[in-house]
Amino acid sequence: MPPQSKEPCKKNACDIQACLSKNNFDSRKCLKVIELLQSCCEQCNYNSTHCASLSGLLKQKPK
Repeated sequence: MPPQSKEPCKKNACDIQACLSKNNFDSRKCLKVIELLQSCCEQCNYNSTHCASLSGLLKQKPK
């Protein structure tokens, strides 16, 4: 088993950036990838610098 990356959620953060770029920065169109980042952050106990941006994204998420 490979050692855990220092940035376990980097791929998810990159996926969000790609999705936002593709969708004219409309976060509503990227909810699935935002939720995947949230799940990753929960799994690694928020021990990734990419989890800091999650709170801003979640504020934009419709309730």
